[in-house]
Amino acid sequence: METQVRNGAAPAAQERFDTIRGRAGLVIGPLAFALVLLATGGLPWSQRALAAVLVLVISWWVTEAVPLAVTAIFAIVLCVFLGVADEDTVFGAFGNDTIFTFLGGFVIARAMTVHGLDRRIALRVLSAGAVVSSPARTVIAFGAMAMVISAFISNTATVAMLFPIGIGIVGAVSAINREQDGRDLRYSRWSTALMLVIAYGASIGGLLTPIGAPHQLIGRDLVEEQTGRTINFVQWVLTFAPIVLVMFVVLCAVLLWLNRPEVRRLEGAAEYVAAQRAELGRFSRGEANTCVAFALAVVLWTAPGIGSLVLGDDHGFVKLMHEHLTEGVAAVFAATALFLLPLGRSAGRREATLTWGEAVKIDWGVILLFGAGTVIGSLSSKTGLAGTLGSALAEHLGVSSLTAITILAAVTGLIISETTSNTASAGIVVPIVVPIAVAVGVNPLVPGLVATAAAGYGFMLPVSTPPNAIVYGSGMVPMTRMLRSGAVFDVLGVAVLVSGVLLMSHLVGF
Repeated sequence: METQVRNGAAPAAQERFDTIRGRAGLVIGPLAFALVLLATGGLPWSQRALAAVLVLVISWWVTEAVPLAVTAIFAIVLCVFLGVADEDTVFGAFGNDTIFTFLGGFVIARAMTVHGLDRRIALRVLSAGAVVSSPARTVIAFGAMAMVISAFISNTATVAMLFPIGIGIVGAVSAINREQDGRDLRYSRWSTALMLVIAYGASIGGLLTPIGAPHQLIGRDLVEEQTGRTINFVQWVLTFAPIVLVMFVVLCAVLLWLNRPEVRRLEGAAEYVAAQRAELGRFSRGEANTCVAFALAVVLWTAPGIGSLVLGDDHGFVKLMHEHLTEGVAAVFAATALFLLPLGRSAGRREATLTWGEAVKIDWGVILLFGAGTVIGSLSSKTGLAGTLGSALAEHLGVSSLTAITILAAVTGLIISETTSNTASAGIVVPIVVPIAVAVGVNPLVPGLVATAAAGYGFMLPVSTPPNAIVYGSGMVPMTRMLRSGAVFDVLGVAVLVSGVLLMSHLVGF
């Protein structure tokens, strides 16, 4: 009975909230669209129309009145219909190199899931030494795995993979603990910390690489579009790796401090992990082939950046790599390898590592969302709306220094990400803060990167991110504990993010 209440009440309340929010958005969006058209008569028509479309998109993205991808496609169709730009300009954004980076990365991640490589890695880490015998070490180990894995596959997929393993360990430990002293650890402070570290670790770990989360590729592309600067794979990693490591230490300290484990030893956890590893069997050909494809992607992604560091940007071979070995090209090469590397023969037919039937199960909605976000960001620059908006906001808010604008970017991204998706947050915040930085004459790359990273925050509410929703649905995370832990980490995380990007931007050379 207790489990039913814990697992059923929260999703029902969240569903009611989402329904009310969606219905409100259906009304607010069109009203805001009409109001902006009427209130911006002093602007050129292209800016007025684009501003109205942008307000409609923000309203529907925040309230999720319509699926995000549908809103995105509808927005770019409206841009053509209202004469903001012609169809070749608008739909041409879907030929963007980052689209193919998405495709390749998603296909490789799909292969990891299909062949169980991600699960094998997780269980191998947990079986090392006496990791799962200690409550604190178990929390740290799960957080570390979530952080590293989410650097290369989506945070939602990472949590979906680690979540059942965590549930299994909690269940095994609780069964033994109930027999010994009658306490049920399924609803303990320790289980709360374990669930939260899986969700939060995946969210911060995506920052390690630009492909770690869809909103980062979207935000980076918008920053590059509006600043004219290129941020390659190696530059991104060098910038954010130290920040992520510091944030992970802060995360573990916060969760273990606010959710202090009730026991000192987890009886039965090691046996559960050993049993799960035994079920996996031997390392398969599919897992080996997936490792080869993944290694190929990493080598090709990092080669141009490493070449620049070693040989310099002016070297002929480095220039050739930057021109022809883009991230999208590298991702497609690696993904194609999965359809070429054989598993063997089945019924006389050659069987590849990944079939097209499995590959098409990637999230195509995110790709549509990215294309539309690129269109709106590009049009905001071409029509002059970005400059108009940036100058007005800079004057109204009174911000003039790089530090003040960077803090504004982080706080704005954080607040919006608490109520809507990460991808939508990046599409909303980046086009606003970059023009503000340009208007006051400071380096726009820094607040743009911070806004992109902050769009992946949102640790307080189940609706903030899919990872939060997944672990909250376990019934092991009371709302009060999520709010308290998330609020503390939000504040500390923003401080680390802002100071870290300001420091690393100088060292990396942005």
